[in-house]
This record gives sequence, structure tokens and C-alpha cells, in this order.
Amino acid sequence: MQEINTADVLAADSNVQIIDVRESAELATGMIENAVHIPSGSVLDRAGELDKSRRVIAVCHGGGRSGRVAAILTELGFNADTLGGGMSGWEAEGLPMVSPAQ
Repeated sequence: MQEINTADVLAADSNVQIIDVRESAELATGMIENAVHIPSGSVLDRAGELDKSRRVIAVCHGGGRSGRVAAILTELGFNADTLGGGMSGWEAEGLPMVSPAQ
């Protein structure tokens, strides 16, 4: 597991799995396009929804929760990283966000 930056996320190949581990109420500000919402407290129960053959990038508000999630996923055999600075950094850089799926 490593902490990556926004440029790394933007440069990631299309096969990457981005998971947004924030709580539902936090999604109102927007998500990274194609990210899947799996709240941090549900990751262990929902890890089976992820493909171990594909890289995972975990994202939260500031990077703390996603770092813990990436560490857990790494222990489970995933190639998982965390976005340093989280969505607050993503938004501060003016990067594109989409509304969460309903």
C-alpha cells in the first residue's frame, strides 16, 4: 500500500477500481467518476465485490480512513493504495467530480 496523489489517480489505467469509503452524507460534494461507494465500515463485508486482479484506489475526505481501508485490503491480498489528501485535495485542485449514483 502506498499513498498516491491526484496525478497518479488521473494517470491510472482504466482497469483500476476506485472506491469512495466516505459515509453517504459526505458524498453530496461529489465523487470521482466511476468510483464505487463502499463506506469504510462496510469494506470487510463487501470486499468480495472487488476484483483482486485489479488495482484498488481508496478515497475518503482527507486520506485517513482510506489509508486504513487500503491497508486492510492489502492484508486481504489486494493491490490497494490510498489517495493522499482525499477528496478535499481533489476538490481544491478543481478536478472533475460527478454526483453520486442514486
